Amino acid sequence: MTGPAPYHAHIYYQPDARDQAERLRARLCGHLHAGEIPQLLLVGQLKDGKAGPHPISQFEIHFTEDALSAVLYLIKASGFTALVHPLTNDDLADHTTLAHWIGTPLDLDLTTLDPPGRNQGVARFGKSDF
Repeated sequence: MTGPAPYHAHIYYQPDARDQAERLRARLCGHLHAGEIPQLLLVGQLKDGKAGPHPISQFEIHFTEDALSAVLYLIKASGFTALVHPLTNDDLADHTTLAHWIGTPLDLDLTTLDPPGRNQGVARFGKSDF
């Protein structure tokens, strides 16, 4: 992949905060469709319950490194817990040593991650969410 480094953010929510998560998602979709954050490439659907390494409900956004400060600002202002990470060829490192947590970190199920050199997140970057 050429150009600015690809990033994901997983924004976590509890069942009783689903409406607030949907409002944040709608706000992010508005920024995406209006081109207000040009490097915001995908806003995924809310995923209720566990998905992959993520132990609770979450939705995912894809963006490039150029949008990192804007995305971090929006997530921090929302009050939600989030995992923000680059996409490299090492899925484990992406979700651990290279990751940045906003809020209290969650215990991820690391057994579901791709082995080094086979990060499937890179293949779907900007095209599909989890």
